[in-house]
Amino acid sequence: MADSHVTDILKSIVGELKEMARSEAVVGKPITVEGKTVIPVVKISVGFGAGGGEGQQDTKGSGFGGGGGGGASIEPAAFVVIDNESIALLPTSKGSLDSVIEAIPAVAQKIVKLAEGLRKKDESAKAKANDSGSDEPSE
Repeated sequence: MADSHVTDILKSIVGELKEMARSEAVVGKPITVEGKTVIPVVKISVGFGAGGGEGQQDTKGSGFGGGGGGGASIEPAAFVVIDNESIALLPTSKGSLDSVIEAIPAVAQKIVKLAEGLRKKDESAKAKANDSGSDEPSE
């Protein structure tokens, strides 16, 4: 009996996953703008699990408990761009530009610290120059 319930749960989950991963979901509807057609392509990741159990007690009878669950992640993978002259695949994966943009805050902090250090050294050098100039006897 428990096997049949778990099988039903799994069939239900797999049916939903099949619907979610249909080809129209992976390759989106074409969009045409100013003579160029853009077709989105997405990456779908899914995971699921199911389980169940059956128990029986002499005084209370039998019972079944089961459940299932799943999760999905859908993210853009690329865009196919078609115009009169060419077809191009533009991946959306992290590239060097994304890495540079993500690094900007850290680099900016380092530049600020470096500038502060240089300013302090400059102020210190000016103070030493002023101090050495004031040691001269006045006439």
